[in-house]
Amino acid sequence: MKTKLFALAALAPLVLAAAPIAAWAAGADADAPIATAADAPTTASELVVQAQIAYRNRTDQAPPVLDYGLDYFQRFEPLTAGDALKRVPSVAFLSDVLESDGVRLRGLDPAYTQILINGEKVPGAGSGSGAFGSGADSAFFVDRIPAELIERIEIVRSASANRSGDAVAGALNIVLRDAYALDGGFVRAGALMFDDGRIRETLGGVWGGQVGPGRLLIGANMQGRRNPKNKLSLRYDEPGAAINNSEVQTDVRNGTDYSFNASYQTPLAGGDFDLSGFFVHTDRYQNEDSIEYNKDIRNNANLSTLNDNDVDIEQDSYAINGKYSHEMAGGTTSLKLGYASFKDKEAEFEDETEYLRDATPYPDGDRITRDKSKTDLEDTEFSAKLEHKRDLSEGVTLQFGVQYEKKQRDLLVTEVPRNRYNLPTNNPPAFGPYAVIDGGDASFEQTRIDPYVMLDGKSGALKWEAGLRYETTDVTLQDRTVPSTTDVDYKFLLPSASIRYNVTADDQIYVSGARTIRRPSFDYLSPALLTAELGDNDFIGNPELKPESAWGLDAGYERRMGKQGVVGVNVFYRKVKDLIELTNTGAEGDEGPGTFVYSARNTGDGKVWGVEFDLSTPLTAIGLKNTGVFLNYSWLDSDVNDEFGSRKFNSQSDYVFNIGFIQDLPTWGAAFGATYRKQGEAYSRVVGEEVTTTYDGDLEIFLEKRIGKDLTIRLTASNLLDGEKKETFNKFTTIEDQKDRNFDEYEIERENAGPVFQLIARLAF
Repeated sequence: MKTKLFALAALAPLVLAAAPIAAWAAGADADAPIATAADAPTTASELVVQAQIAYRNRTDQAPPVLDYGLDYFQRFEPLTAGDALKRVPSVAFLSDVLESDGVRLRGLDPAYTQILINGEKVPGAGSGSGAFGSGADSAFFVDRIPAELIERIEIVRSASANRSGDAVAGALNIVLRDAYALDGGFVRAGALMFDDGRIRETLGGVWGGQVGPGRLLIGANMQGRRNPKNKLSLRYDEPGAAINNSEVQTDVRNGTDYSFNASYQTPLAGGDFDLSGFFVHTDRYQNEDSIEYNKDIRNNANLSTLNDNDVDIEQDSYAINGKYSHEMAGGTTSLKLGYASFKDKEAEFEDETEYLRDATPYPDGDRITRDKSKTDLEDTEFSAKLEHKRDLSEGVTLQFGVQYEKKQRDLLVTEVPRNRYNLPTNNPPAFGPYAVIDGGDASFEQTRIDPYVMLDGKSGALKWEAGLRYETTDVTLQDRTVPSTTDVDYKFLLPSASIRYNVTADDQIYVSGARTIRRPSFDYLSPALLTAELGDNDFIGNPELKPESAWGLDAGYERRMGKQGVVGVNVFYRKVKDLIELTNTGAEGDEGPGTFVYSARNTGDGKVWGVEFDLSTPLTAIGLKNTGVFLNYSWLDSDVNDEFGSRKFNSQSDYVFNIGFIQDLPTWGAAFGATYRKQGEAYSRVVGEEVTTTYDGDLEIFLEKRIGKDLTIRLTASNLLDGEKKETFNKFTTIEDQKDRNFDEYEIERENAGPVFQLIARLAF
């Protein structure tokens, strides 16, 4: 069994070996300059051939914000924003192996984390598995945002009045490169090799420069994606009982992402105009093949079922944003307009052949069941923001404005009637026509108008910020299959305040408090009954759901270490009211005995707390100025009460741990490094089911060679420990059975994948 200790032991010799190499290779080079934000754009050569190791940026904002530039991640060649986020504090995922999709900041459900692109929200896919979808429309997947588009990532730990308040866990702002980010261009090309021997390609390029009176940046990227995994499920009547059956499964997800982004910034009519946008297209095919065996005896005589489940996915995501600012009325007035869209088309089929229904084993089948369905989903979002900012007095600034948002979703889910027939037959029945499922023809509309006012100021070593935000939400849901219309609305006053104090030139302390909310997802509100929405279980929404609200506190300390290093510790607390969670209604599901109808409910109050530590520094103090080390550890905990007593928030990991180093070799024009990541156990409990999830650690390394001033070649390797995801499922029929531990079924599931190797070259021009 691979453990954290094993991985650290594997990492330690590399760190120790790096020390004498660094001391020899560094020679008498001068100390690297302090990393500061430059007014001029970065040249393409500086971006491609990194002259020094990058560390976490130290911000001077009043609210607690961690800032990571792309150069902090780039040497490990993350493919997506999700891959990059794996290396920052408190970010957990409950994804399949080799995937980083729904961000769980502080271990909480993705709907608790506000994801922004350039400070603005984007639509989510809701019930789809989309590029920006995570199963709830208040969150989206980040594994379809190519890392090549990113300039930096900000972790905003506490809310401010000038941002949307739906950020109970915090916010992640993914800032894309703008027209002032780059001078010149570069191309990127490479290949990825996966554990099954397949090779996928990657190709892209970015250019920025002066065009007319302003500056333009354009970029394009094509990324081959593949994820070959193996799964094993073992099922028992209860823990310790003899095995009933097993399921052996292969799961291959293969696809290609295409992206384009552009930004143009120019003076206009005495003000400043900024127009930017991005587009991501995804083609993806998911192929799951599984075999079930009676009593886990893996031969043809005990083969129970053969199952083939494929999903063909096509998605388009894009956003366009414009901003104009002008000096007026004693300050600066700005107007932002934005439009974003997400489209998801999925076609799924599942064929299952049953054996052992009679005395004749494989290859003679007994019965075939075939299912086919199609999903068409479109999310659109229009947003506007009018804001005015002016100085009231020396060191005090007033900011006020109003944000408007209109979100629309149209959903159409169709399927053919289940095709089931006994074997043998030479004339299988034909599929019937596609028809809309119950609740499958629906639209959802949400309108928000959020005024706010905020004061911020600076006095000597003290910075502060305080504000009020009033959020109004009006939601209309239409189910055209019934038909029915549901209207709900909410109003919340959200105060926030932050202070930051420079104790010395190197030491800061800060305290921040805010009220935040989590709105119910559209899926949770819709009263339509959705069959087989949660595995084999059905789901029906609850229009009476209240939004969650939370009072939160963050307090921390940061210290600058030398010219580039920084170390920080943060403690946080959230008190959540009207917690929204899934519940088993106890009604039998459409799939028959052993399946149920689930719904959503407000379960009362909950509390979340934790401690977050991060370190990012060169080892200059011990003579290793070309060695950089990185460490972050987050201890996470919570408490909520349900029918069975106290537990943590569902699926919150116990901890998230990252450690790594980068060793630069200036004399050789080379570098190498390694990172190790581990997240703790996550436990979930609802009526009828309890799930415990654990992950093995993930070890990654890179080797880099710089050739001249314009070319870099990197070889990276990830998942070197053949990471495994482990899940155990305790399943019960009734609440009484669950309390008495009378099992309906006990299941153990294992999923694993092999290493991925990447060879990438970048050439500046």
